[in-house]
Amino acid sequence: MGLESVGDLAINEILKKLGPEDIARVGLVSKRFKVSVSDDTLWFKICFHDLDLTQPVDHLGNPLPSFKEAYQTWREAFIMYPWSLVKRVKRCWDRIKTWLTNNFPEAEATLCKGASETEIQELENALKVKLPLPTRILYRFHNGQEISKADSLGLIGGYSFYSHLVNVFLLPINQVIRETQKITRRVGFFRRSKYVLVAHSSTYSAKLFFLNCANGQLYVGTRKILTDGEMIPCVPHDLISLRHDLNNDQQQDAMLLWLEEHGRRLQNGLIKLHEEGNERSINLFPEEPPLCSTAVTNGVKVRASALVIPELADLQDDLEKFYFAYSIRMSLEPKGCIVNGMSFTSCQLHWRHWIICANDTVVSDVNGEAVVGQFPLLCPGDKEFVYQSCTPLPTSSGSVEGSFTFVPGSLATPRGDPFLATVARFPLQLPDYVF
Repeated sequence: MGLESVGDLAINEILKKLGPEDIARVGLVSKRFKVSVSDDTLWFKICFHDLDLTQPVDHLGNPLPSFKEAYQTWREAFIMYPWSLVKRVKRCWDRIKTWLTNNFPEAEATLCKGASETEIQELENALKVKLPLPTRILYRFHNGQEISKADSLGLIGGYSFYSHLVNVFLLPINQVIRETQKITRRVGFFRRSKYVLVAHSSTYSAKLFFLNCANGQLYVGTRKILTDGEMIPCVPHDLISLRHDLNNDQQQDAMLLWLEEHGRRLQNGLIKLHEEGNERSINLFPEEPPLCSTAVTNGVKVRASALVIPELADLQDDLEKFYFAYSIRMSLEPKGCIVNGMSFTSCQLHWRHWIICANDTVVSDVNGEAVVGQFPLLCPGDKEFVYQSCTPLPTSSGSVEGSFTFVPGSLATPRGDPFLATVARFPLQLPDYVF
């Protein structure tokens, strides 16, 4: 086509419109074209488009001399996997790691470097399973978390109420093997299954997540996991498209969907960090509507949300099938509380009233002093007073609403008449994604 007579700038413009495979083919035509396709600005564009790379590094973060070599190294490292699936997994990890870098760097530091194909094969041989392709690629990027000295740094996060404390980590392959074998020895059900333990809470017996390698679903154990093998699915079944064809790039398993959803929740602010003393952790109580309700009454702001506690569920119990924890956050607006046209710079909680429903049926109507034994004093500018509690429910959905009775000033020196602060209704529901 007479391309040898075309100028270098024009050739470069043509090359920019080609994919990496076609660019490589062009480089085979002549020495001149071989030089043109070696232009690293061309490969920077490809690396940025495909992998969002701004520096020439391999998939473990090791620096390389050029973007061309970086792209070639990435393709060789994942040659056995659909390239579009590799790119999707990288986007998933990038979203999570970007949030961690900006908000929770101490947790990012616990992420292990990617596992090798040999390590993945050792897991499959030891546990007699075949990991779904998306999960294999997830491990190739990061082999779980190093958790020996990091009780609150779980990537999935958790919650606390009363003495129940949960914080969930992703397990590295060697621990997946060890802990799965330990459970298999205790529970006969798992000897006949294709389950592997991929995540658990820092309090080991509290919360266990199992990947079913046969159907690609992720499950979390109930309180009867070790006696009856009872589990709850963590991802909608109809989203899982598990195919073992190495050339099929449309497959997705629950691990990938679960982590993608977790990354979205972090990025969108639905879940946030919780600080207590010198420790920080990812708090799974929702912070945004519609799962979090907000009401401001007489200057008192109350935010409330709930989540299911799968490790306390008993699916055979007709009265207390599910447990839900709820988080209440209360604060005083900058203008203080306003009662009967008068403004006060503080108020103190005295009484609570809860109406708890299973579906649309009232199952509990609670009146009592204080919350978890405390009578918080609210002042403008103070941090939210936060407390967590829980309630059983015979159904997988319901709601909570109610009110708090506050006294202007303080209980010791009241300045006016008691007033009510509304707690707007918030849902209790078993969600599509369980964390």
